[in-house]
Amino acid sequence: MSSKVAERKSWVIDVKPLKVTAYRRMWVGNGVSFFGFQFTSVAVPVEMFAITNSSAWVGLLGIAGLVPLLIFGLWGGAAADVVDRRKLLLASSMLAWISTVGLLVQALVGANSPWLLLALTAVQSAGFAISSPTRQAIVPRIVPAEMVPSANTLTYTTTTAGGVLGPLAAGLIFAVAGTGAGITTAYLVDAVLFTISFWATWKLPPIPPIEHIPGEAKPSAGLRGIIDGLRFLVTQPVLLLSFGVDIIAMVFAMPRALFPEVAVDRFGGDWAVGWLFSAIAIGSVLGGLTSGWISRVKRQGVALVIAVVAWGIAIGFSGLAHSLWLMVLLLAVGGAADLVSAVYRQSILQVYAPDRLRGRLQGVFTVVVAGGPRLGDLRAGATADLTSPAVSWAGGGFAAAGLAVVLAVAFPALVKYRPPAATAEGETR
Repeated sequence: MSSKVAERKSWVIDVKPLKVTAYRRMWVGNGVSFFGFQFTSVAVPVEMFAITNSSAWVGLLGIAGLVPLLIFGLWGGAAADVVDRRKLLLASSMLAWISTVGLLVQALVGANSPWLLLALTAVQSAGFAISSPTRQAIVPRIVPAEMVPSANTLTYTTTTAGGVLGPLAAGLIFAVAGTGAGITTAYLVDAVLFTISFWATWKLPPIPPIEHIPGEAKPSAGLRGIIDGLRFLVTQPVLLLSFGVDIIAMVFAMPRALFPEVAVDRFGGDWAVGWLFSAIAIGSVLGGLTSGWISRVKRQGVALVIAVVAWGIAIGFSGLAHSLWLMVLLLAVGGAADLVSAVYRQSILQVYAPDRLRGRLQGVFTVVVAGGPRLGDLRAGATADLTSPAVSWAGGGFAAAGLAVVLAVAFPALVKYRPPAATAEGETR
């Protein structure tokens, strides 16, 4: 009986990293703050449309958030290799929190300025762009190397769950309080929950940069530091290929730009669009909850390629489905595969990259993760206009699966990758 119980538990999400106090605090703070951020992510476009009555202005919010993300993601990663990561995380989180308070204040005073909304969105995005690579570069310093995949799985599962539950809770607030009061309440909830993230970061131990290695260029937070990180990256086939398969997966097989049209054309109403937008995230949460096996896989490069192929195939078949529930099911399967892919990409980078470059490479990772889906939206919409939503959606999914296989066969460094033996280099317990 005990062996059967152990076997069942082996598929349950691995929570051993939560025994590490520093990681547990950061996990709680990050999960709660991300849940709170979902209230703002719903409230800002709602407020922008209420002020302007224009979807074009709402679309500008995406640009206002993307540009700082691309710029400060790289700079923040470089800075994380030069200064104490705890202090940098505190400073960048403070920047994001100030922008959230700014959103709350402008709603309370009734500023009704679309330009102010764009500016505050840009500031908030800059704070996130700096904090994201910094936070990810901290993880390998506070948990043992063998726990890194499990720690990443916990983080991704929690944030994905927040991505599902947060918008639903925000929608409930708007339904109960109305648009005006709902906007203000949403900003207030985000600002309050964000303070938990401050507490978690404040409680972290100091995480200074590792001692400079004689003979190597001294790390820099400026352009030279970013270039040094990129130079290292282009000499590492494993990291380049892990970025490459992610770009393939997102650019060719991200169908979300087609959800509104398909919801109306195939299923007769906008009521279906909510299910389509939530299906991938639901699959990721379920995949995370049954992910106990992830940390035991040694052929992580092979597992990453298989996960991307599974994502592409699931998305491809979902694009052909004419039953809403079949489409949701297939999108959820794709979401589970995407979680596995994300965990291995993050874990390979965190373990493979030396700590002195980890922040800069996390900055590149942040840019790739942020930019890929947006390029996927552009590809999906443009292809649908030239062909049809079905061709764009299904064709993109199958193309992603095929290209991932081609890349893995043509450049076998990724599929040969195995994580190194556990090391205590630079760890802070």
